[in-house]
Amino acid sequence: MEVPLELAFRNMEHSDAVEELVREKVAHLDRLFERLTSCRVTIEAPHKHHRKGNEYHVRIFLGVPQGQLVVSRDPGDVHAHEDLRVAIRDAFQAAERQLKEHAEKMRGDVKTHVPPLQGTIARLFPDQDYGFIATTDGREIFFHRNAVVDYDFDDLEQGQPVELAIWSGDSEIGPHASTVRPIGSMEYNPERDITPR
Repeated sequence: MEVPLELAFRNMEHSDAVEELVREKVAHLDRLFERLTSCRVTIEAPHKHHRKGNEYHVRIFLGVPQGQLVVSRDPGDVHAHEDLRVAIRDAFQAAERQLKEHAEKMRGDVKTHVPPLQGTIARLFPDQDYGFIATTDGREIFFHRNAVVDYDFDDLEQGQPVELAIWSGDSEIGPHASTVRPIGSMEYNPERDITPR
């Protein structure tokens, strides 16, 4: 790190043992993310006048390229943070998760959202409870009335745009849609060529 660790104790006396524990945790983060520029940790003891909810509060401010990550481990309804070591452990675990996410974003490893496969209703057989969808990737996919969501099968029309998910298991009828959701014409993109996983 470019800047030495800053450690502050609030409502409590300085503790060499706690400082040593925090320094170990910070050293681990520094090894994990070599571009860590600074780290400020604040440990706040519960106010003495509180009878219930005497949990420690641990806040960590991490300086990273392009900004700062903040971890504030305010306890929930569990009483685990009445133990200072547990509160510190949880805060640094959260800091590690945030650093890993930040590193992935910097490397461009963030997963991109794959839009659902789209198509239009090609043929309908309402008396037999099924139909076929012409997909944007050039296939014709079977679907049953039970696959239609957020819409009534009996209200479907030929040429209507839909989004679909294809069932990946083996079937006598070949690939078929596990879900079919009608979409508006503004959402439909006939240029989309998404092959489902």
